[in-house]
Amino acid sequence: MVRGRARSSIVVGRSVAAAAAAGCAAALLASGPSFAPPAPVLVARAAPAPSPATSPSHSKLEVVRIDPDPAPPGGTTTVHAFVANRGPEATASPFTVLVALPQGVSPQGPYFPADCEVLRHGRLVRCVFGPGLPPLRTATALVPVRLDPELRPGRLTGGWVAVRSADDPEGAGARQPYDLTVAEPTAG
Repeated sequence: MVRGRARSSIVVGRSVAAAAAAGCAAALLASGPSFAPPAPVLVARAAPAPSPATSPSHSKLEVVRIDPDPAPPGGTTTVHAFVANRGPEATASPFTVLVALPQGVSPQGPYFPADCEVLRHGRLVRCVFGPGLPPLRTATALVPVRLDPELRPGRLTGGWVAVRSADDPEGAGARQPYDLTVAEPTAG
């Protein structure tokens, strides 16, 4: 006859053994059958920094003009800084996209890419993209902006998008203007 403490030790011992068996079975199921190859481990890695020995590629970077959607005074819209690599090679160097804002417009993050910087007292936004843009592919920096509430409806000029890169030192198509339309305020 098993009494008090001895009986609880047996129950605890059986519970520990059952938990260990369940843990082993769970580990076996999680790892898969022994004949299956192990599951690949995916690790996110930052893009490698360009080495000073890397020579620039022969890439022609071009800014494609896209005017932002109209917005009312005090409203927001987004400047799409759209850059195309006309080739013939992928970019081997980082490239910088610059977005100049017209008077009466201020940058309003978050930006894409997230590490874009606001410069010149809010008049310029700089975004850097890493190397590796393939030929005939594009990259887009997104710069949300807010219009001054005192603006009158009409067109704002003076904004531009430019791209700079060691891969395209001449940069023939590297700058394009854009116009921003200040829409009539909606009644409401």
